Amino acid sequence: MYRSVQRVRYPPFDHENSDPRGIPLVEVILESENPPPPAFKIGNDDSWVLEWREENQNDSSLPLITKEVTYTTLPFLMRTRNGWYIEPDLLHKIARKSIYPGVFTLVVALMLHALEPALINLKFMPEFIFTPISLGPLDYPLMLMIAFPVFIVPIFLRVLANIKDIRRQNEYIANPLSNPEIKINDISTDSIEISNIILPDGIKAERIRVQVGAAIPEREVILRSSGRRKFGQPPPGMSTELPDRRISTADEHGTGVGESLPMTVGRGRLLLLEPMRVQDYGPWKKIDQFPMRISGPTNPWPGTIYSAMIAIHWEIVIEGIKSDGSRMKWVRPVNVNFPETKTGFENLPVRSGRSES
Repeated sequence: MYRSVQRVRYPPFDHENSDPRGIPLVEVILESENPPPPAFKIGNDDSWVLEWREENQNDSSLPLITKEVTYTTLPFLMRTRNGWYIEPDLLHKIARKSIYPGVFTLVVALMLHALEPALINLKFMPEFIFTPISLGPLDYPLMLMIAFPVFIVPIFLRVLANIKDIRRQNEYIANPLSNPEIKINDISTDSIEISNIILPDGIKAERIRVQVGAAIPEREVILRSSGRRKFGQPPPGMSTELPDRRISTADEHGTGVGESLPMTVGRGRLLLLEPMRVQDYGPWKKIDQFPMRISGPTNPWPGTIYSAMIAIHWEIVIEGIKSDGSRMKWVRPVNVNFPETKTGFENLPVRSGRSES
Protein backbone atom coordinates (compact mmCIF):
# COMPACT_ATOMS: atom_id res chain seq x y z
CA MET A 1 0.00 0.00 0.00
CA TYR A 2 1.15 3.52 -0.82
CA ARG A 3 0.69 6.40 1.62
CA SER A 4 0.61 10.13 0.93
CA VAL A 5 -0.86 13.29 2.47
CA GLN A 6 -3.69 15.37 1.02
CA ARG A 7 -4.55 18.86 2.28
CA VAL A 8 -7.72 20.49 0.94
CA ARG A 9 -9.65 23.69 1.52
CA TYR A 10 -12.21 23.61 -1.28
CA PRO A 11 -14.34 26.72 -1.96
CA PRO A 12 -18.01 26.41 -0.95
CA PHE A 13 -20.85 27.18 -3.31
CA ASP A 14 -21.11 30.82 -2.22
CA HIS A 15 -17.37 31.38 -1.89
CA GLU A 16 -17.66 35.09 -2.80
CA ASN A 17 -19.15 35.72 0.64
CA SER A 18 -16.87 33.32 2.53
CA ASP A 19 -13.59 33.94 4.30
CA PRO A 20 -11.24 31.05 3.43
CA ARG A 21 -9.66 31.25 6.87
CA GLY A 22 -13.05 30.42 8.39
CA ILE A 23 -13.29 27.17 6.42
CA PRO A 24 -11.42 24.27 8.08
CA LEU A 25 -8.40 22.86 6.25
CA VAL A 26 -8.93 19.12 5.78
CA GLU A 27 -5.76 17.03 6.12
CA VAL A 28 -5.66 13.26 5.70
CA ILE A 29 -3.25 10.42 5.10
CA LEU A 30 -4.35 8.64 1.94
CA GLU A 31 -3.63 4.93 1.65
CA SER A 32 -4.05 3.37 -1.78
CA GLU A 33 -2.95 0.38 -3.81
CA ASN A 34 -1.79 2.71 -6.59
CA PRO A 35 1.17 5.08 -6.20
CA PRO A 36 0.43 8.79 -5.66
CA PRO A 37 1.29 11.37 -8.35
CA PRO A 38 4.27 13.73 -8.14
CA ALA A 39 3.84 16.21 -5.30
CA PHE A 40 2.03 19.47 -6.08
CA LYS A 41 0.41 22.37 -4.25
CA ILE A 42 -2.15 24.74 -5.80
CA GLY A 43 -3.11 27.73 -3.69
CA ASN A 44 -1.85 28.70 -0.23
CA ASP A 45 -2.71 27.89 3.37
CA ASP A 46 -4.35 31.30 3.96
CA SER A 47 -6.82 30.80 1.11
CA TRP A 48 -8.22 27.94 -0.98
CA VAL A 49 -5.69 25.18 -1.41
CA LEU A 50 -5.18 21.71 -2.91
CA GLU A 51 -1.98 19.91 -1.88
CA TRP A 52 -0.79 16.36 -2.46
CA ARG A 53 2.61 15.47 -1.00
CA GLU A 54 4.66 12.72 0.59
CA GLU A 55 4.08 11.67 4.18
CA ASN A 56 6.54 12.81 6.86
CA GLN A 57 7.06 12.29 10.60
CA ASN A 58 4.78 15.19 11.59
CA ASP A 59 1.74 13.61 9.91
CA SER A 60 1.25 10.70 12.32
CA SER A 61 -1.79 12.32 13.99
CA LEU A 62 -3.73 12.85 10.75
CA PRO A 63 -6.80 10.68 10.06
CA LEU A 64 -6.24 7.73 7.73
CA ILE A 65 -8.48 7.00 4.74
CA THR A 66 -8.17 4.14 2.28
CA LYS A 67 -9.38 5.16 -1.15
CA GLU A 68 -8.61 4.50 -4.80
CA VAL A 69 -6.15 6.60 -6.78
CA THR A 70 -6.70 6.35 -10.51
CA TYR A 71 -5.98 8.05 -13.81
CA THR A 72 -9.33 6.94 -15.29
CA THR A 73 -12.14 9.51 -15.35
CA LEU A 74 -14.51 8.91 -12.44
CA PRO A 75 -18.00 7.62 -13.37
CA PHE A 76 -19.89 10.64 -12.02
CA LEU A 77 -17.72 12.98 -14.13
CA MET A 78 -18.39 10.86 -17.20
CA ARG A 79 -22.13 11.23 -16.51
CA THR A 80 -22.08 14.97 -15.85
CA ARG A 81 -19.21 16.29 -18.00
CA ASN A 82 -19.29 14.29 -21.21
CA GLY A 83 -21.36 14.95 -24.33
CA TRP A 84 -23.53 17.79 -25.65
CA TYR A 85 -24.89 20.51 -23.35
CA ILE A 86 -27.32 23.38 -23.87
CA GLU A 87 -26.26 26.91 -23.00
CA PRO A 88 -28.60 28.41 -20.34
CA ASP A 89 -30.78 31.26 -21.62
CA LEU A 90 -29.22 34.72 -21.28
CA LEU A 91 -32.26 35.85 -19.27
CA HIS A 92 -30.89 33.91 -16.28
CA LYS A 93 -27.89 36.22 -16.12
CA ILE A 94 -30.05 39.33 -16.57
CA ALA A 95 -32.41 38.14 -13.84
CA ARG A 96 -29.56 37.59 -11.39
CA LYS A 97 -28.10 41.04 -12.05
CA SER A 98 -31.51 42.67 -11.55
CA ILE A 99 -32.04 41.16 -8.09
CA TYR A 100 -29.95 43.77 -6.28
CA PRO A 101 -31.63 46.84 -7.88
CA GLY A 102 -35.05 45.32 -7.20
CA VAL A 103 -34.35 44.64 -3.53
CA PHE A 104 -32.71 48.05 -3.05
CA THR A 105 -35.69 49.83 -4.63
CA LEU A 106 -38.17 47.97 -2.44
CA VAL A 107 -36.21 48.62 0.78
CA VAL A 108 -35.94 52.35 0.01
CA ALA A 109 -39.66 52.52 -0.74
CA LEU A 110 -40.52 50.82 2.58
CA MET A 111 -38.22 53.15 4.51
CA LEU A 112 -39.74 56.24 2.90
CA HIS A 113 -43.23 54.94 3.58
CA ALA A 114 -42.38 54.38 7.26
CA LEU A 115 -40.89 57.88 7.54
CA GLU A 116 -43.68 59.51 5.52
CA PRO A 117 -45.14 61.79 8.29
CA ALA A 118 -41.72 63.14 9.30
CA LEU A 119 -40.63 63.72 5.70
CA ILE A 120 -43.84 65.63 4.93
CA ASN A 121 -43.60 67.79 8.08
CA LEU A 122 -39.97 68.61 7.33
CA LYS A 123 -40.96 69.38 3.73
CA PHE A 124 -38.05 67.16 2.70
CA MET A 125 -40.12 65.53 -0.03
CA PRO A 126 -43.29 66.76 -1.79
CA GLU A 127 -46.53 65.30 -0.43
CA PHE A 128 -47.80 64.05 -3.80
CA ILE A 129 -45.11 61.34 -3.80
CA PHE A 130 -46.96 59.65 -0.94
CA THR A 131 -50.40 59.94 -2.55
CA PRO A 132 -52.14 56.55 -2.25
CA ILE A 133 -53.59 54.67 -5.22
CA SER A 134 -57.02 53.08 -4.83
CA LEU A 135 -57.41 49.57 -6.19
CA GLY A 136 -60.76 48.15 -5.25
CA PRO A 137 -61.63 48.71 -1.58
CA LEU A 138 -58.00 49.30 -0.53
CA ASP A 139 -55.47 52.12 -0.87
CA TYR A 140 -51.84 51.37 -1.71
CA PRO A 141 -48.82 53.71 -1.28
CA LEU A 142 -47.67 55.14 -4.61
CA MET A 143 -43.98 54.41 -3.95
CA LEU A 144 -44.66 50.76 -3.17
CA MET A 145 -46.72 50.43 -6.34
CA ILE A 146 -43.65 51.66 -8.24
CA ALA A 147 -41.08 49.59 -6.33
CA PHE A 148 -42.93 46.27 -6.24
CA PRO A 149 -42.94 45.69 -10.03
CA VAL A 150 -39.19 46.38 -10.09
CA PHE A 151 -38.78 43.84 -7.29
CA ILE A 152 -40.63 41.02 -9.08
CA VAL A 153 -39.01 41.55 -12.49
CA PRO A 154 -36.20 39.00 -11.74
CA ILE A 155 -38.82 36.39 -10.84
CA PHE A 156 -40.66 36.80 -14.13
CA LEU A 157 -37.37 36.75 -16.06
CA ARG A 158 -36.28 33.57 -14.30
CA VAL A 159 -39.59 31.84 -14.98
CA LEU A 160 -39.46 32.82 -18.65
CA ALA A 161 -35.84 31.64 -18.97
CA ASN A 162 -36.67 28.28 -17.34
CA ILE A 163 -39.61 27.78 -19.72
CA LYS A 164 -37.33 28.44 -22.70
CA ASP A 165 -34.61 26.12 -21.30
CA ILE A 166 -37.06 23.28 -20.69
CA ARG A 167 -38.46 23.66 -24.20
CA ARG A 168 -34.97 23.46 -25.72
CA GLN A 169 -34.08 20.46 -23.55
CA ASN A 170 -37.20 18.60 -24.67
CA GLU A 171 -36.44 19.43 -28.29
CA TYR A 172 -32.91 18.07 -27.89
CA ILE A 173 -34.15 14.88 -26.21
CA ALA A 174 -36.54 14.33 -29.12
CA ASN A 175 -33.74 14.90 -31.67
CA PRO A 176 -30.32 14.39 -30.03
CA LEU A 177 -26.97 15.07 -31.69
CA SER A 178 -24.38 12.36 -32.16
CA ASN A 179 -20.91 12.94 -30.75
CA PRO A 180 -18.32 14.51 -33.05
CA GLU A 181 -15.32 12.54 -34.21
CA ILE A 182 -12.12 14.12 -32.95
CA LYS A 183 -8.60 12.92 -33.61
CA ILE A 184 -5.92 13.99 -31.13
CA ASN A 185 -2.24 13.70 -32.04
CA ASP A 186 -0.51 15.09 -28.96
CA ILE A 187 -1.59 15.92 -25.41
CA SER A 188 0.29 17.82 -22.71
CA THR A 189 -0.50 20.34 -19.98
CA ASP A 190 0.79 23.09 -22.29
CA SER A 191 -1.27 22.32 -25.40
CA ILE A 192 -3.23 19.72 -27.34
CA GLU A 193 -2.79 19.09 -31.07
CA ILE A 194 -5.92 18.07 -33.00
CA SER A 195 -5.64 16.72 -36.52
CA ASN A 196 -9.34 16.66 -37.41
CA ILE A 197 -12.87 17.24 -36.09
CA ILE A 198 -15.96 15.85 -37.83
CA LEU A 199 -19.19 17.29 -36.46
CA PRO A 200 -22.67 15.75 -36.88
CA ASP A 201 -25.21 17.34 -39.20
CA GLY A 202 -27.25 20.18 -37.75
CA ILE A 203 -24.53 22.05 -35.86
CA LYS A 204 -21.67 24.34 -36.82
CA ALA A 205 -18.58 24.53 -34.60
CA GLU A 206 -17.18 27.99 -33.83
CA ARG A 207 -14.36 27.65 -31.33
CA ILE A 208 -12.54 25.25 -29.02
CA ARG A 209 -10.48 25.38 -25.83
CA VAL A 210 -8.85 23.25 -23.15
CA GLN A 211 -9.90 23.59 -19.53
CA VAL A 212 -8.92 21.96 -16.26
CA GLY A 213 -10.36 21.99 -12.80
CA ALA A 214 -10.76 20.16 -9.53
CA ALA A 215 -13.98 18.29 -8.79
CA ILE A 216 -15.73 18.61 -5.44
CA PRO A 217 -14.29 16.22 -2.82
CA GLU A 218 -16.39 13.27 -1.71
CA ARG A 219 -18.75 14.27 1.08
CA GLU A 220 -18.17 11.06 3.07
CA VAL A 221 -14.41 11.61 3.24
CA ILE A 222 -14.75 15.27 4.25
CA LEU A 223 -17.16 14.36 7.06
CA ARG A 224 -15.02 11.49 8.30
CA SER A 225 -11.78 13.47 8.30
CA SER A 226 -13.55 16.39 10.06
CA GLY A 227 -14.96 14.16 12.79
CA ARG A 228 -18.57 14.79 11.74
CA ARG A 229 -21.46 12.32 11.57
CA LYS A 230 -23.24 11.63 8.29
CA PHE A 231 -26.61 13.01 9.42
CA GLY A 232 -25.22 15.52 11.88
CA GLN A 233 -24.26 19.15 11.46
CA PRO A 234 -21.87 19.55 8.50
CA PRO A 235 -18.63 21.53 8.86
CA PRO A 236 -18.45 25.20 7.77
CA GLY A 237 -18.69 25.64 4.01
CA MET A 238 -20.74 22.47 3.50
CA SER A 239 -24.53 22.45 3.35
CA THR A 240 -26.98 19.71 4.30
CA GLU A 241 -27.03 16.65 2.07
CA LEU A 242 -29.99 16.33 -0.27
CA PRO A 243 -32.06 13.12 0.07
CA ASP A 244 -31.82 12.32 -3.63
CA ARG A 245 -29.65 10.53 -6.15
CA ARG A 246 -26.44 12.13 -7.29
CA ILE A 247 -27.01 13.83 -10.65
CA SER A 248 -24.42 16.58 -10.41
CA THR A 249 -21.03 17.14 -8.85
CA ALA A 250 -22.50 19.69 -6.41
CA ASP A 251 -24.63 17.01 -4.75
CA GLU A 252 -21.50 15.86 -2.91
CA HIS A 253 -21.72 18.98 -0.74
CA GLY A 254 -25.49 19.00 -0.71
CA THR A 255 -25.70 22.32 -2.55
CA GLY A 256 -28.07 20.86 -5.09
CA VAL A 257 -28.71 21.25 -8.79
CA GLY A 258 -31.38 23.87 -8.09
CA GLU A 259 -28.72 26.34 -7.02
CA SER A 260 -25.97 25.60 -9.50
CA LEU A 261 -28.16 24.98 -12.55
CA PRO A 262 -31.36 26.39 -14.02
CA MET A 263 -34.39 24.08 -14.14
CA THR A 264 -33.66 20.73 -15.76
CA VAL A 265 -35.98 18.08 -17.20
CA GLY A 266 -36.60 14.99 -15.12
CA ARG A 267 -35.69 12.40 -17.72
CA GLY A 268 -32.55 11.56 -19.61
CA ARG A 269 -29.11 12.81 -18.72
CA LEU A 270 -28.28 16.29 -17.46
CA LEU A 271 -28.24 18.71 -20.41
CA LEU A 272 -26.97 21.80 -18.59
CA LEU A 273 -23.26 21.88 -17.85
CA GLU A 274 -22.44 22.53 -14.22
CA PRO A 275 -19.30 24.67 -13.77
CA MET A 276 -16.44 23.43 -11.65
CA ARG A 277 -15.81 25.83 -8.77
CA VAL A 278 -12.08 25.36 -9.23
CA GLN A 279 -11.43 25.88 -12.93
CA ASP A 280 -8.78 27.25 -15.26
CA TYR A 281 -8.63 27.29 -19.03
CA GLY A 282 -6.67 28.22 -22.09
CA PRO A 283 -7.79 30.76 -24.71
CA TRP A 284 -10.60 30.06 -27.13
CA LYS A 285 -9.39 29.23 -30.64
CA LYS A 286 -11.44 29.47 -33.80
CA ILE A 287 -11.96 26.17 -35.61
CA ASP A 288 -10.88 26.88 -39.16
CA GLN A 289 -8.08 24.60 -40.33
CA PHE A 290 -6.31 21.37 -39.33
CA PRO A 291 -4.06 20.33 -37.82
CA MET A 292 -4.53 22.86 -35.04
CA ARG A 293 -2.92 23.27 -31.63
CA ILE A 294 -4.94 24.67 -28.75
CA SER A 295 -3.05 26.11 -25.79
CA GLY A 296 -3.68 25.06 -22.22
CA PRO A 297 -3.82 27.29 -19.12
CA THR A 298 -0.80 29.46 -18.37
CA ASN A 299 -0.65 28.18 -14.77
CA PRO A 300 1.47 25.02 -14.30
CA TRP A 301 -1.28 22.53 -13.53
CA PRO A 302 -0.62 18.87 -12.71
CA GLY A 303 -1.82 16.16 -15.05
CA THR A 304 -4.94 14.04 -14.73
CA ILE A 305 -5.37 12.32 -11.37
CA TYR A 306 -8.47 11.23 -9.46
CA SER A 307 -9.00 10.45 -5.78
CA ALA A 308 -11.74 10.98 -3.20
CA MET A 309 -10.27 14.28 -1.98
CA ILE A 310 -8.42 15.70 -4.99
CA ALA A 311 -9.58 15.05 -8.55
CA ILE A 312 -7.75 17.02 -11.27
CA HIS A 313 -9.94 16.82 -14.36
CA TRP A 314 -8.95 17.92 -17.90
CA GLU A 315 -11.38 18.32 -20.80
CA ILE A 316 -11.84 19.72 -24.30
CA VAL A 317 -14.79 22.06 -24.92
CA ILE A 318 -16.25 22.87 -28.36
CA GLU A 319 -18.80 25.66 -28.78
CA GLY A 320 -21.23 25.52 -31.68
CA ILE A 321 -24.60 26.72 -32.95
CA LYS A 322 -27.42 24.42 -34.05
CA SER A 323 -29.42 25.08 -37.17
CA ASP A 324 -32.29 26.43 -35.00
CA GLY A 325 -29.97 29.02 -33.40
CA SER A 326 -29.43 27.25 -30.07
CA ARG A 327 -25.93 27.52 -28.64
CA MET A 328 -24.42 24.19 -27.61
CA LYS A 329 -21.25 22.93 -25.94
CA TRP A 330 -19.60 19.58 -26.44
CA VAL A 331 -17.37 18.37 -23.61
CA ARG A 332 -14.93 15.47 -23.69
CA PRO A 333 -12.65 14.44 -20.82
CA VAL A 334 -9.01 13.90 -21.77
CA ASN A 335 -6.22 12.16 -19.90
CA VAL A 336 -3.17 14.43 -19.60
CA ASN A 337 0.16 13.11 -18.34
CA PHE A 338 2.02 14.88 -15.57
CA PRO A 339 4.69 17.24 -16.91
CA GLU A 340 8.35 16.63 -16.15
CA THR A 341 8.68 20.10 -14.64
CA LYS A 342 7.40 21.06 -11.19
CA THR A 343 3.70 21.86 -10.99
CA GLY A 344 1.74 24.10 -8.64
CA PHE A 345 1.11 27.82 -8.19
CA GLU A 346 0.06 30.33 -5.54
CA ASN A 347 -3.57 31.35 -6.20
CA LEU A 348 -6.22 28.71 -6.76
CA PRO A 349 -8.54 29.89 -9.61
CA VAL A 350 -12.12 29.76 -8.29
CA ARG A 351 -15.38 30.77 -9.95
CA SER A 352 -19.08 30.90 -9.20
CA GLY A 353 -20.89 27.60 -8.90
CA ARG A 354 -23.83 28.98 -10.91
CA SER A 355 -23.84 28.07 -14.57
CA GLU A 356 -25.50 31.33 -15.65
CA SER A 357 -22.70 33.34 -14.04
